[in-house]
Amino acid sequence: MASKKMIKSVSKGGLAHVSSSRFTINPKLARRSFMKIAAATAAVAGIGLGPKAVRGLRAEEKKDAYPGSKIVRTVCTHCAVGCGIKAEVQNGVWVRQEVAADHPISRGGHCCKGAGAIDMVTSEKRLTSPMKRVNGKWQKISWKQALDEICSKLLEIREKDGPDAVHWNGSAKVSNEMAYLQRKLAAFWGTNNIDHQARI
Repeated sequence: MASKKMIKSVSKGGLAHVSSSRFTINPKLARRSFMKIAAATAAVAGIGLGPKAVRGLRAEEKKDAYPGSKIVRTVCTHCAVGCGIKAEVQNGVWVRQEVAADHPISRGGHCCKGAGAIDMVTSEKRLTSPMKRVNGKWQKISWKQALDEICSKLLEIREKDGPDAVHWNGSAKVSNEMAYLQRKLAAFWGTNNIDHQARI
């Protein structure tokens, strides 16, 4: 695997001689052996992902459309790639989604964020009101109370330690437009301390 050159000084007859030798992190597994094992593993995995691993949708598995719904072709907003989504909309509510098999960018595929894009709207775990921990328990509070407390605390930090005392953290689950607004907010605050949660 990874190897490191070790240099040591050896004294012979009062004269210093420098000798070097290589040692590996795992001396029982050389680099060439590791590459052979990795190639064999990839070959076995490739055989396992043959035609039987992926199959087409059966007729009985196909879901019927919701009554009165319509299919709206749109793009995923979780990043700048612009993969295609076929959203099923009923009475103005996004109720189901499918991949757009003929989309020129995504070609019928989604990443994990795109596959769960509808969860931003329909998930039971989605917060619908601000929460505050009081005596170790979460309690719902009003939007006015949440904004008042957050804004007053931010202004207190800014007055005491300056705008660079706050770090603004983005999210992998926000749209391009929301990310743009987060960046604008940090700029108006007067700092460049903004990053994405996946890099931290």
